[in-house]
Amino acid sequence: MQRISEIKELFASADEAELLQLFNMYAADERSGVQNLITQYRKKLERLASERKRLEHMRIYEHKYEDLGLVCGIDEAGRGPLAGPVVAGAVILPRNCEILYLNDSKKLSAARREELFDEIEEKAIAYGIGMASPARIDEINILQATYEAMRDAIAQLSPQPSVFLNDAVTIPEISLRQVPIIGGDGKSLSIAAASVLAKVTRDRMMIEYDRIFPEYGFASHKGYGSAAHIDALKRFGPTPIHRTTFIGHFVD
Repeated sequence: MQRISEIKELFASADEAELLQLFNMYAADERSGVQNLITQYRKKLERLASERKRLEHMRIYEHKYEDLGLVCGIDEAGRGPLAGPVVAGAVILPRNCEILYLNDSKKLSAARREELFDEIEEKAIAYGIGMASPARIDEINILQATYEAMRDAIAQLSPQPSVFLNDAVTIPEISLRQVPIIGGDGKSLSIAAASVLAKVTRDRMMIEYDRIFPEYGFASHKGYGSAAHIDALKRFGPTPIHRTTFIGHFVD
């Protein structure tokens, strides 16, 4: 009789179609270890089915506008921090592109975002990442700097899309059709992809800044106004990456 450890290896290496065959093959095996394996992997397939259903719901806007041509999602990261740039992502995904567990970047762990970042870059038809520096934010204000970062991301796209799905905003100086969606990073797969590219890019930058300014803890709070960050700002003063228009309440 085949050992359970051997059967376990078969299940572990099987794809979805092969799992269905294994369920049938071992259905009559009464050993509890085998039946537990079948139960475990049936639940795995159920979770996959549920995840695909969630992803399909997040394609509602993509399906609505896909007949117009390529659809691009736009989102940003870093409008609120006291330090660091604001970063924007622009992503055109293929129709019905499957990137499991893609969601609003704020709902994902850092490890999951890193995994998805690579998959998005690999599967996207085109993507762009733009940014505006802290000095630029101080010069033109955070909203205009965000728009500038978004236009920078869009300029990198090749081919260009026919319609933009934006997270809540309408970007000035863009002639192509725009669809602002409130809470779009949780409602549109393309916007979610853009949010991941923007968030991961900015987080990586803040980790690098942490090596330059270790006393501020940028790797942990990413420039947001945590108690530890504000305390460091009061003790050591601002760095070149602080937004002077954001920190007036904390330093002279």
